[in-house]
Amino acid sequence: MSLRGPQNDRHESNLILFPSLGRITGQYRDALTVKPMKLSYLASAVRADRVTVMSSTARNASAAGHCRSVGNSCLALVFAVGMALATGQAVNAQELDTAEAPSASDLEPVRTEMTQFAPGIVNVIAPAPHPQETFTGPMTLQSLIDAHPEIEWGAPNFTNGRPNYDPRTRTLVEMARQVTLRREVYCLEFSFKPLRMIYMDVPQPNGRMARKLVWYMVYRVRYRGGDLRPAADMVGQSPIYKRVEAVSYDSRRAFPMLVLEDFVADKKYLDRVLPTAKQRIAVREQITAPLYDSLEITSVNIPLSSDPDAPGVWGVATWEDIDPNTDFFSVYIYGLTNAFQQEGEGDDAPYKKKALRLNFYRPGDTINQLEDQIRFGVPAHQDPAEQNYVLQQFGLETRLDYEWVFR
Repeated sequence: MSLRGPQNDRHESNLILFPSLGRITGQYRDALTVKPMKLSYLASAVRADRVTVMSSTARNASAAGHCRSVGNSCLALVFAVGMALATGQAVNAQELDTAEAPSASDLEPVRTEMTQFAPGIVNVIAPAPHPQETFTGPMTLQSLIDAHPEIEWGAPNFTNGRPNYDPRTRTLVEMARQVTLRREVYCLEFSFKPLRMIYMDVPQPNGRMARKLVWYMVYRVRYRGGDLRPAADMVGQSPIYKRVEAVSYDSRRAFPMLVLEDFVADKKYLDRVLPTAKQRIAVREQITAPLYDSLEITSVNIPLSSDPDAPGVWGVATWEDIDPNTDFFSVYIYGLTNAFQQEGEGDDAPYKKKALRLNFYRPGDTINQLEDQIRFGVPAHQDPAEQNYVLQQFGLETRLDYEWVFR
């Protein structure tokens, strides 16, 4: 499904209905058919096209014909602008929002729902793919240029460092300096039950069992479709990428890695697979659906479904040896999306994966930890000093219960 296909057809029909619009500049055509609809684009385009039309008619028409042509052209432009706004405002406004960088205000609110496969309430985080995640660049493929010096246009055959007839931009070395890498991105819906604790016997490397306090989170993953893929429009014989399209498949897979991070103590705890814990947790949470650990769930296909009551695939994350003094912490979930970012260029430039960050706080102490309730979200305080203190514990500037981050 194209995000802008139906609107393009209506805009093109406007251009066909009014032959005088055939003289409009590429700026106005882009404003109607390619770029997101903005009044500033249309206003500047109308001014430019009015000058173009008037100068053209001045050379090819008499005074009376000139006035009539200018009047008809201006009326046609105004009418086309109105038609474009009327037919394209909703879709283009959506495209304008997605064209900008995502911010905290773009996050959908967390919703809660009852589940029948794991009785209780779950918090649902909607998938959040973004069009900017479908490409990287323009960037320089320096490794290609260094590995193949023969593609350089240099002396003695080319004294000016360029072909004799073609422009420099047509050379392979110049094209390697302006490369845009495009890809398809997906994102899964993530739901979770309240984070809880349980005492259990955990096997140790020496073969013995040790009684430990285990923190765990039961979660659900569902595939809602809507993957984003760059879409090309052929202009002549060259593909031009000006839009993205939404596609869906029969199923996807999740590769979750959950990291519990305490910012105050600067400690990180990776989700550990505890075979003895999964069955006890399933009984305690009364889960009737199959429950998988972080390794088993990677081999399970998550079917496409738009049904709000779809069971999804259930998993459990477990952590042990958590510092009992932990009060403010976050859980980072990797593997829900294939989106990534690269900082800089070159082989040494780091790649950052997109992860879902969930913030929690635990009002309690080191005594009777099972009685402490772990709550989701950043607590709110009326006192600005107290609120600022809490935000510093999370490393945040504003209150956010969750966010998508690259790290």
